[in-house]
Amino acid sequence: MANRLATEYVKTCLKLTEAEMTQFIQMFVDQGASLQVKVLENGNQEVVLQDDAGEEIVLPFERQMNLYVCQGTCRMKNRNLVNAMRKAVSVFKGDAVVHRIYHAYTMVYTYKQGAVVKIVEKAKNAEKVVYEFKDTLGQLEHLFHKNEVEQEIRWLKEQVNSLLDLRNEITENYVRDQIDVRLRKLTHRLFVLEA
Repeated sequence: MANRLATEYVKTCLKLTEAEMTQFIQMFVDQGASLQVKVLENGNQEVVLQDDAGEEIVLPFERQMNLYVCQGTCRMKNRNLVNAMRKAVSVFKGDAVVHRIYHAYTMVYTYKQGAVVKIVEKAKNAEKVVYEFKDTLGQLEHLFHKNEVEQEIRWLKEQVNSLLDLRNEITENYVRDQIDVRLRKLTHRLFVLEA
């Protein structure tokens, strides 16, 4: 198995309540992480983690209404920190783009609402989709609720009916010919839509 060099959270968005913020910190403590929480004067917080070789990873949490919002990037090498961060994104329904970096390639994981929706393997000159979430049920529901065709059919029938009424009232042949041309086009479109 290939040895992972680092994990980079390129785009991360976590929104935590105060109680969830405590749980978030506890996740890292449970993984044996050395961390420090700095409370800033404006209510914001910074979670500072110690990665391998004493490098600091700063996760800034901005206070917005009654939530702590963390948006940004960070790079981790310590497997325990990586596992805690992955778990946090999943548990707290976060969004993220994560690069798991290996010697010859990078695996790119895309998280939406805490779930992996896409995995792409990127090598020097190639990119391969390994996994992509397909919301088949959602797509079918969307198609079921989509009714533009039915609306157009209804509109076309109304047009045909009003043109037929008009044709019956008109006596001039030139106008009747124009109505017939329009009726042919409308009935052809109706045939196409109902087929």
